[in-house]
Amino acid sequence: MTAVTLQRAAPTDPRAVAETVTDPELPMLTLADLGVLRDVRTEDDGTVVVDITPTYSGCPAMGVMRADLLHALHAAGFRDVDVRTVLSPAWTSDWISEDGRRKLAAGGIAPPGTAPVHSPGPVPLQLGPTRRTAVCPQCGSPDTVEQSEFSATACKALRRCRSCGEPFEHFKEI
Repeated sequence: MTAVTLQRAAPTDPRAVAETVTDPELPMLTLADLGVLRDVRTEDDGTVVVDITPTYSGCPAMGVMRADLLHALHAAGFRDVDVRTVLSPAWTSDWISEDGRRKLAAGGIAPPGTAPVHSPGPVPLQLGPTRRTAVCPQCGSPDTVEQSEFSATACKALRRCRSCGEPFEHFKEI
């Protein structure tokens, strides 16, 4: 009997693998589409280090994102993987890719507009309701109204179109 040696294929590019991992709350988007995937690098000792930034502090999906990245990279043959949370600079909805914005709209979620610009230093206190607008992803009408500041996740608001009457989620500008 002849001994057969099985060789495992060399791992592919770790960034390419990490870029396939989808967001647990928005499965039509990858973490790269969402702008949460910040960096993927291989250290001198062979450890793959992945940096991710939450869409907001306290985001409950971060644990699942971390686990999904670890699983995908381990399944691709990378043994030593370190997924790190990077809080600075803070995530902004401007980091959502154009492809990600198209995928949100195709999934019935109005993509965010341009995020507000904040100057460095103290955050100004603004009393009063936040004024957001969103185009209906169903019919394209800009005549929409916010029903609730929060939807299924804290990063989305619930809106209704006055033209077609359909409810929809709007990914908020952050």
